Amino acid sequence: MYDIICSIVVYKTEGAQLKKAVQSFLNSSLNLKLYIIDNSPSDKLRDILVDFNAEYIFNNKNLGFGAAHNIAIRNSAGLSKYHLVLNPDISFESGVLEAIFNFMEKNINVGLLMPKVCYPDGSIQYLCKLLPNPLDLFLRRSNIAIVNRLFRKSLENYELRFTGYRMIMDVPCLSGCFMFLRREILAKVGIFDQRFFMYLEDVDFSRRIHKHYRTVFYPQVSVIHHYSRGSYSNYYLFWCHIVSAVKYFFKWGWFFDQERKLVNRRAMDKLS
Repeated sequence: MYDIICSIVVYKTEGAQLKKAVQSFLNSSLNLKLYIIDNSPSDKLRDILVDFNAEYIFNNKNLGFGAAHNIAIRNSAGLSKYHLVLNPDISFESGVLEAIFNFMEKNINVGLLMPKVCYPDGSIQYLCKLLPNPLDLFLRRSNIAIVNRLFRKSLENYELRFTGYRMIMDVPCLSGCFMFLRREILAKVGIFDQRFFMYLEDVDFSRRIHKHYRTVFYPQVSVIHHYSRGSYSNYYLFWCHIVSAVKYFFKWGWFFDQERKLVNRRAMDKLS
């Protein structure tokens, strides 16, 4: 039985960046296992992993984010207490996993945890969010100055910026870049919904977990995320984002989503 099994999904990922993520995960005193799931058109990343204790799975096609992570989650069923969904552009210092592991061991009602996530310059990435409505997603992407000014308060509330990101808090939506999961919860909530090829799968997954367990932001430790925001500059990724948003709101409701309203109100009441 492993303490933590981690899956990293890659697609044409830079080798040096992937090495940093792998080294960050493996630099621990815990009993670990690592899966690299490769959606790239070639398996050239296999060569850089020969010096690491990692199980490499080459798909020979791009299955998408959630579907690729699901391969590792299914393959490792019953083999660990915790599963870490980790982006290949994440790095962190020794001791981070131990701190998270110890917190989860003491708080058995927590199903999902995300640490503080920072840019390489140390500034905070605002990745704790309420459950989104269509306007929230539009405002996050808007580059129109007057729109941003008019709805600044709404956007800041959506990203829970008023909290300062300084305290442990229960958040209904956590980023997929670092999802520390209690393995046993997956029997109840399931795994990633493979209808989402890319984007919003973490929102959907967090939401399903939050219905039954605590989903926690844990700022006592931090990780570095080389966040590229690909869908802001790549038209194909932008289209993927739109398609996933449409699928998400058809699944959960567009402007009439009573559960979203109740979950967000409860979160705001606790944090305000």
